[in-house]
Amino acid sequence: MTRVVLLNKPFGVLTQFRPVPGRTTLADLVPLPDIYPAGRLDADSEGLLILTDDGALQARISDPRHKWEKTYWVQVEGVPDRPALEALARGVDLGDFRTAPCRAGPIGEPAGLWPRNPPIRHRVSIPTSWIEIGLREGKNRQVRRMTAKVGFPTLRLVRWRIGPWSLEGLPPGQWRVLSDAELTMAWAGEEIRRPPVNPSPRRTLLDGTGRARAAGRPGNQIHRYRKDHT
Repeated sequence: MTRVVLLNKPFGVLTQFRPVPGRTTLADLVPLPDIYPAGRLDADSEGLLILTDDGALQARISDPRHKWEKTYWVQVEGVPDRPALEALARGVDLGDFRTAPCRAGPIGEPAGLWPRNPPIRHRVSIPTSWIEIGLREGKNRQVRRMTAKVGFPTLRLVRWRIGPWSLEGLPPGQWRVLSDAELTMAWAGEEIRRPPVNPSPRRTLLDGTGRARAAGRPGNQIHRYRKDHT
Protein backbone atom coordinates (compact mmCIF):
# COMPACT_ATOMS: atom_id res chain seq x y z
CA MET A 1 0.00 0.00 0.00
CA THR A 2 1.01 3.62 -0.48
CA ARG A 3 3.48 4.96 2.06
CA VAL A 4 2.92 8.51 3.28
CA VAL A 5 5.41 10.07 5.67
CA LEU A 6 4.88 13.26 7.68
CA LEU A 7 8.08 15.12 8.54
CA ASN A 8 8.57 18.22 10.66
CA LYS A 9 11.36 19.85 8.67
CA PRO A 10 13.65 22.00 10.82
CA PHE A 11 15.08 25.36 9.82
CA GLY A 12 18.09 25.04 7.51
CA VAL A 13 17.29 21.57 6.11
CA LEU A 14 17.29 21.31 2.31
CA THR A 15 14.23 19.64 0.74
CA GLN A 16 16.18 17.08 -1.25
CA PHE A 17 17.81 13.70 -0.73
CA ARG A 18 20.90 14.45 -2.80
CA PRO A 19 23.78 15.21 -0.40
CA VAL A 20 25.23 18.72 -0.22
CA PRO A 21 28.56 19.19 1.57
CA GLY A 22 28.09 20.98 4.87
CA ARG A 23 24.28 21.00 4.67
CA THR A 24 21.57 18.84 6.21
CA THR A 25 19.19 17.21 3.72
CA LEU A 26 16.20 14.88 3.94
CA ALA A 27 18.55 11.91 3.67
CA ASP A 28 19.94 12.83 7.10
CA LEU A 29 16.47 12.77 8.67
CA VAL A 30 14.41 10.08 6.89
CA PRO A 31 16.34 6.85 6.18
CA LEU A 32 13.65 5.30 3.98
CA PRO A 33 14.23 4.22 0.37
CA ASP A 34 12.22 5.35 -2.65
CA ILE A 35 10.20 8.15 -1.11
CA TYR A 36 10.00 11.67 -2.45
CA PRO A 37 8.76 15.03 -1.15
CA ALA A 38 5.34 16.16 -2.37
CA GLY A 39 6.12 19.86 -2.68
CA ARG A 40 8.92 21.77 -1.06
CA LEU A 41 9.87 24.12 1.75
CA ASP A 42 12.72 26.61 1.52
CA ALA A 43 15.71 25.97 3.74
CA ASP A 44 14.73 28.91 5.96
CA SER A 45 11.15 27.69 6.36
CA GLU A 46 10.03 25.06 8.86
CA GLY A 47 7.23 22.61 9.33
CA LEU A 48 5.19 19.97 7.60
CA LEU A 49 6.60 18.16 4.61
CA ILE A 50 4.83 15.15 3.11
CA LEU A 51 6.85 12.38 1.51
CA THR A 52 5.45 9.43 -0.41
CA ASP A 53 6.35 6.57 -2.73
CA ASP A 54 3.18 7.14 -4.79
CA GLY A 55 3.76 9.38 -7.82
CA ALA A 56 0.06 10.07 -8.38
CA LEU A 57 -0.47 11.14 -4.78
CA GLN A 58 2.70 13.20 -4.92
CA ALA A 59 1.39 15.13 -7.91
CA ARG A 60 -2.04 15.57 -6.33
CA ILE A 61 -0.64 17.09 -3.15
CA SER A 62 1.68 19.43 -5.05
CA ASP A 63 -0.78 20.61 -7.71
CA PRO A 64 -2.93 23.63 -6.65
CA ARG A 65 -5.69 22.47 -9.01
CA HIS A 66 -6.53 19.77 -6.47
CA LYS A 67 -7.21 22.39 -3.77
CA TRP A 68 -5.14 21.02 -0.92
CA GLU A 69 -5.00 24.00 1.42
CA LYS A 70 -1.72 24.63 3.20
CA THR A 71 -1.83 26.45 6.54
CA TYR A 72 1.13 28.60 7.60
CA TRP A 73 1.95 30.27 10.89
CA VAL A 74 3.87 33.43 10.08
CA GLN A 75 5.78 35.62 12.50
CA VAL A 76 6.09 39.09 11.01
CA GLU A 77 7.83 42.32 11.84
CA GLY A 78 5.26 44.73 13.20
CA VAL A 79 1.54 44.24 13.84
CA PRO A 80 -0.54 44.02 10.64
CA ASP A 81 -3.63 46.22 10.68
CA ARG A 82 -6.98 45.32 9.18
CA PRO A 83 -6.26 46.83 5.72
CA ALA A 84 -3.07 44.77 5.45
CA LEU A 85 -4.85 41.55 6.41
CA GLU A 86 -7.70 42.28 4.01
CA ALA A 87 -5.17 42.90 1.23
CA LEU A 88 -3.54 39.53 1.90
CA ALA A 89 -6.93 37.82 1.85
CA ARG A 90 -8.01 39.48 -1.42
CA GLY A 91 -4.72 38.71 -3.15
CA VAL A 92 -1.73 40.96 -3.78
CA ASP A 93 0.10 41.88 -6.95
CA LEU A 94 3.67 40.61 -6.68
CA GLY A 95 4.69 41.86 -10.11
CA ASP A 96 5.16 38.53 -11.85
CA PHE A 97 1.75 37.26 -10.67
CA ARG A 98 -1.20 38.14 -8.48
CA THR A 99 -1.89 35.83 -5.56
CA ALA A 100 -5.23 34.08 -5.33
CA PRO A 101 -7.69 34.93 -2.53
CA CYS A 102 -6.74 33.17 0.70
CA ARG A 103 -7.33 33.05 4.43
CA ALA A 104 -5.38 35.56 6.49
CA GLY A 105 -5.90 36.62 10.08
CA PRO A 106 -4.10 37.42 13.34
CA ILE A 107 -3.29 34.71 15.88
CA GLY A 108 -1.42 34.60 19.15
CA GLU A 109 1.97 32.94 19.30
CA PRO A 110 1.16 29.26 18.68
CA ALA A 111 1.09 27.29 21.92
CA GLY A 112 3.87 24.76 22.27
CA LEU A 113 5.83 26.08 19.28
CA TRP A 114 9.43 24.96 19.52
CA PRO A 115 12.22 27.57 19.59
CA ARG A 116 13.92 28.13 16.27
CA ASN A 117 17.60 27.31 15.95
CA PRO A 118 19.09 29.81 15.33
CA PRO A 119 16.55 32.23 16.85
CA ILE A 120 15.25 35.17 14.85
CA ARG A 121 16.98 38.49 15.40
CA HIS A 122 15.27 40.40 18.21
CA ARG A 123 14.82 44.15 17.81
CA VAL A 124 13.67 45.91 20.97
CA SER A 125 12.18 48.89 19.13
CA ILE A 126 10.07 46.87 16.67
CA PRO A 127 7.32 44.49 17.90
CA THR A 128 6.53 41.20 16.22
CA SER A 129 3.25 39.36 15.81
CA TRP A 130 1.79 36.17 14.32
CA ILE A 131 -0.70 35.66 11.53
CA GLU A 132 -2.17 32.53 9.98
CA ILE A 133 -2.37 32.23 6.21
CA GLY A 134 -4.17 29.45 4.33
CA LEU A 135 -3.17 29.05 0.67
CA ARG A 136 -4.20 26.72 -2.13
CA GLU A 137 -1.22 27.71 -4.25
CA GLY A 138 2.46 27.81 -3.51
CA LYS A 139 4.79 29.75 -5.77
CA ASN A 140 8.40 30.64 -5.09
CA ARG A 141 8.69 32.23 -1.61
CA GLN A 142 5.09 33.33 -1.92
CA VAL A 143 4.18 33.85 1.74
CA ARG A 144 7.31 35.90 2.41
CA ARG A 145 6.69 38.05 -0.66
CA MET A 146 3.04 38.55 0.29
CA THR A 147 3.72 39.82 3.81
CA ALA A 148 6.56 42.04 2.60
CA LYS A 149 4.28 43.51 -0.06
CA VAL A 150 1.79 44.72 2.56
CA GLY A 151 4.58 46.11 4.73
CA PHE A 152 5.19 43.36 7.28
CA PRO A 153 8.27 41.25 6.46
CA THR A 154 8.27 37.59 7.50
CA LEU A 155 10.66 36.69 10.28
CA ARG A 156 9.66 33.06 10.77
CA LEU A 157 7.55 30.74 8.66
CA VAL A 158 6.08 27.43 9.86
CA ARG A 159 3.84 25.24 7.70
CA TRP A 160 1.41 23.65 10.14
CA ARG A 161 -1.02 21.76 7.93
CA ILE A 162 -1.45 20.33 4.42
CA GLY A 163 -4.96 19.13 3.63
CA PRO A 164 -6.04 16.75 6.43
CA TRP A 165 -2.60 16.33 8.01
CA SER A 166 -0.81 18.53 10.51
CA LEU A 167 2.26 18.62 12.74
CA GLU A 168 0.23 17.73 15.83
CA GLY A 169 2.50 15.74 18.15
CA LEU A 170 5.48 15.81 15.78
CA PRO A 171 8.63 17.56 17.11
CA PRO A 172 11.09 19.19 14.70
CA GLY A 173 13.28 16.67 12.90
CA GLN A 174 10.89 13.80 13.64
CA TRP A 175 8.76 11.84 11.17
CA ARG A 176 6.10 9.18 11.14
CA VAL A 177 4.45 6.91 8.58
CA LEU A 178 0.68 7.26 8.31
CA SER A 179 -1.26 4.09 9.08
CA ASP A 180 -3.53 2.42 6.53
CA ALA A 181 -6.49 3.55 8.65
CA GLU A 182 -5.35 7.19 8.53
CA LEU A 183 -4.99 7.04 4.76
CA THR A 184 -8.40 5.44 4.35
CA MET A 185 -10.02 8.11 6.51
CA ALA A 186 -8.28 10.89 4.56
CA TRP A 187 -9.36 9.50 1.20
CA ALA A 188 -12.91 9.22 2.49
CA GLY A 189 -13.03 12.98 3.21
CA GLU A 190 -14.70 15.47 0.93
CA GLU A 191 -11.51 17.37 0.14
CA ILE A 192 -9.41 14.36 -0.85
CA ARG A 193 -10.00 11.70 -3.42
CA ARG A 194 -7.86 8.61 -3.69
CA PRO A 195 -5.45 8.90 -6.63
CA PRO A 196 -6.03 6.47 -9.53
CA VAL A 197 -4.04 3.26 -9.43
CA ASN A 198 -1.11 3.32 -11.80
CA PRO A 199 -1.45 0.22 -14.02
CA SER A 200 2.31 -0.04 -14.33
CA PRO A 201 4.16 -1.98 -11.62
CA ARG A 202 6.76 0.80 -11.62
CA ARG A 203 6.00 4.03 -9.81
CA THR A 204 6.19 7.19 -11.88
CA LEU A 205 7.11 10.77 -11.09
CA LEU A 206 6.73 13.88 -13.19
CA ASP A 207 9.80 15.59 -14.55
CA GLY A 208 10.25 19.28 -15.35
CA THR A 209 8.25 18.95 -18.56
CA GLY A 210 5.26 17.33 -16.84
CA ARG A 211 5.96 13.95 -18.46
CA ALA A 212 5.98 10.79 -16.37
CA ARG A 213 9.27 9.11 -15.60
CA ALA A 214 10.10 5.95 -13.72
CA ALA A 215 11.04 6.37 -10.10
CA GLY A 216 14.62 5.62 -9.09
CA ARG A 217 16.90 6.54 -6.28
CA PRO A 218 16.32 9.78 -4.40
CA GLY A 219 18.61 12.53 -5.62
CA ASN A 220 18.50 12.13 -9.36
CA GLN A 221 14.75 12.68 -9.58
CA ILE A 222 14.04 15.13 -6.80
CA HIS A 223 11.10 17.23 -7.74
CA ARG A 224 11.81 19.64 -10.52
CA TYR A 225 8.24 19.07 -11.65
CA ARG A 226 6.55 21.43 -9.20
CA LYS A 227 7.61 24.44 -7.16
CA ASP A 228 6.24 24.95 -3.70
CA HIS A 229 8.84 27.21 -2.11
CA THR A 230 6.90 28.98 0.51
